[in-house]
Amino acid sequence: MISKACIVGAYQKKLEELAREPDVRLTVLTPPAWKDDRGEQLLERVFIRGYELRVTPLAFNGHFHFHYYPRLAAELDELRPDLLHIDEEPYNWATRRAMAQAVRRNIPALFFTWQNINRRYPPPFVWWERYNYRHARHVIAGNHDAVAVLRAKGYAGPVSVIPQFGVDPDLFSPPDGPRPHRPFTIGYAGGLIAAKGVDVLLRACARLPAPWELHLVGAGSEETALRSLADDLGVGDRVRWLGKRPSLEMPDFYRAIDALALPSRTTSRWKEQFGRVLVEAMACETPVIGSDSGEIPHVISDAGLIFPENDVDALAAHLRALQNDAALRRELGRRGRQRVLKQFTQAQIARATVGVYRQMFDAVR
Repeated sequence: MISKACIVGAYQKKLEELAREPDVRLTVLTPPAWKDDRGEQLLERVFIRGYELRVTPLAFNGHFHFHYYPRLAAELDELRPDLLHIDEEPYNWATRRAMAQAVRRNIPALFFTWQNINRRYPPPFVWWERYNYRHARHVIAGNHDAVAVLRAKGYAGPVSVIPQFGVDPDLFSPPDGPRPHRPFTIGYAGGLIAAKGVDVLLRACARLPAPWELHLVGAGSEETALRSLADDLGVGDRVRWLGKRPSLEMPDFYRAIDALALPSRTTSRWKEQFGRVLVEAMACETPVIGSDSGEIPHVISDAGLIFPENDVDALAAHLRALQNDAALRRELGRRGRQRVLKQFTQAQIARATVGVYRQMFDAVR
């Protein structure tokens, strides 16, 4: 497997679960770091039992469409894998290069996609995309809309809907006792960027009766503007800016808040592709509120509260309901964890992924 996402320690639990499956011998190639508009994420080595996590150089780090792995051909010649899992989007150069190297060596390969908006790309991206569609033996889509996009663009092969990562329910677990006795505490985790709608959350919180606090985990290009907005709304003293946190600190964050909000908004170029923080919080029995952007309603289902994106009044009403009703918070927390245990654990994601591998092998026999 080639995956820059697997630099995150909590995500590596899926790799351990993959390696536990019968007849699976797993090597994961990952870069030493990845940069994006939220900053730089360094490789964490957390769950590394049962498989080899091998660091390989990354060219054009931070360039989503143009990055690639310059040593991949040598790695494949050394490893001689039976299958190559390319954990990248089909319109990226990394995927196109990796797919070509797999084709030359007659290695069955698949790619992963989150892309849930039917965007038409100019050359060379559309050429890379078409090449990958022709040669992929299978595709894993992270959400339901991504399947429709694949079909609309002409991919006719097998596809499975499996989130990229699940949740370790032992790591992301409910608190041992009552939550801290303090003002009603709302949490957000993710990028401080326009598409995530943190401004909507600040405006909704400003309409709540005191006492309350908002704890924000993350970084991004909008942080300065969001700090100014909080001050303009008169709530700057109620907002805690916690910055980025290592993945293994996140369970404590979720256990310490009373509700998590994900107010993502759809743009012409993006809509919420999954909302991983939702399932992490749900696993900790923290009630969640999400907008109706993209995949969020499918993730939450009836285990949380959903509001129309950009609707400040609706979000404020949901927050107020949770603020005033401890029984509702407990019930939604219980439902959330049960939904994760039923559908979103790392072990379940790993088993489904290995099922795809077996389908690929059966198809070439």
